[in-house]
Amino acid sequence: MAGMFSIGEFSKITGLTIKSLRFYHEQGVLTPSHVEAGSGYRYYSESQIDPARVIAQLRDFEFTVAEVRDMVSEHNDDADILERLASQRSVIESRIKRDRDIARLLDRIITHETEATRTMKHSTYAVAEKDIAPCLIASIRMKGAYHECSKGFARIGRKLGRFIQGSPMLLHHDTEYKECDADFEACMPVKKGDSTDEITIKELPGGRALSLMHLGPYEELGRSYERIISHAKEHNLRYHTPTREIYHKGPGMIFKGNPKKYLTEIVFLIETDAS
Repeated sequence: MAGMFSIGEFSKITGLTIKSLRFYHEQGVLTPSHVEAGSGYRYYSESQIDPARVIAQLRDFEFTVAEVRDMVSEHNDDADILERLASQRSVIESRIKRDRDIARLLDRIITHETEATRTMKHSTYAVAEKDIAPCLIASIRMKGAYHECSKGFARIGRKLGRFIQGSPMLLHHDTEYKECDADFEACMPVKKGDSTDEITIKELPGGRALSLMHLGPYEELGRSYERIISHAKEHNLRYHTPTREIYHKGPGMIFKGNPKKYLTEIVFLIETDAS
């Protein structure tokens, strides 16, 4: 056809594959000047060469097909195209910043997990089976996120500070991890005291138990739970709730301290033949 290019010729001239040209035709991005009836052969005019090259460049710049169609159909001068290119540049810069933030976060996660794995691998603490004596505790039953237990410890401290004797502990009444509606008790061992509307004074039962010391941040307690639960399964030991976390060393009231040096004891009371 005189003055027209077949789709193969046009592909060679513009650097767009035949598949892409057919797709752009279907999407209304670049419609052939003529489509032969019957055969469906597509033919393109010389005036479509520059628009086709622009389309190829825009796609290289990661504009969507819809955006390319809009730009080609609604913008008739270079100023409009340049404005859209500047807008796309801003989008790409924002994406680069986001990707860099994600990369930094991944670096922190990799570092954290590597250190945690190394700490657990070289930890000298092992699961031990021992007898635990009953003790008197002051307790506040709570529902919420685990970190909110600090409020319970503070309330017990203000009310019964002079009677406290021992490390704070958390009793977990759930059998699974919960993010925001966990059922737990913030507890402090006490010499004596009287219950109030908020604080319960009671005896915490003793018995045979599995114990494991965890050295490190609270966020890594899951690794130690894996060890103690695996130990219980391997030895066919049945444990029951509430399980306990005893905070032998952790953040103070003012200074957070070094989380890598936090020392937490996980305690599972286990069932025995006598029980």
